[in-house]
Amino acid sequence: MTHPHRSSPTPDSCAIRVLIGDDHPFMREGLAAVIDYKPDMTVVGQACNGYEAVELFRQHQPDVTLMDLRMPEMDGVKAIATICAEFADARIIVLTTYDGDEDIYRGLRAGAKGYVLKDAEPDELLTAIRAVHNGKQYIPPAVGAKLAERLHSPELSQRELEVLRLMATGKSNLEISTVLGIAEGTVKFHVKNIISKLGVSDRTQAMIVALKRGIITL
Repeated sequence: MTHPHRSSPTPDSCAIRVLIGDDHPFMREGLAAVIDYKPDMTVVGQACNGYEAVELFRQHQPDVTLMDLRMPEMDGVKAIATICAEFADARIIVLTTYDGDEDIYRGLRAGAKGYVLKDAEPDELLTAIRAVHNGKQYIPPAVGAKLAERLHSPELSQRELEVLRLMATGKSNLEISTVLGIAEGTVKFHVKNIISKLGVSDRTQAMIVALKRGIITL
């Protein structure tokens, strides 16, 4: 007696399991619709903040995670770092509307394997998911160019970042010195270093460049 031919596994049984972390419901639903439409992918969870993303990752241990960088309660960078510290083989793609080189750098440094802008075509997103699932990095050429530029830029210290953020709120050197509890001369020293590291000629340009690159946000 011959046994009937055993059918091959259904697409869902070997589908790439995807977790989405984004604080915009419309964005999450749109991404889920695109991914679930494909027979080789399925969405296993949707998180609206970094804490939820970490918890859902622990619960589902997805094959690929799409992570927005700017989320409430715990941002995407911290969520990526938290997940990667617990799960060395986590495959995470940064998904964001921002293409400032500091965002790219922070996301990848935290452990992300890919980077896709939210205005990318659906096919690019699907290509990125498949590439990262296969153990490859996915960094579009334009993003790669910005990342390379960032890697060759001097890094601002934590104190310089504090000074820069206060500068961006319109505070003078004297006001900054009062807030931080340091001498005004020390603030001037930090401002000089910031201007030098950002490759600009004055404090106004420093703030413009820092905002454009995503080093600080208002």
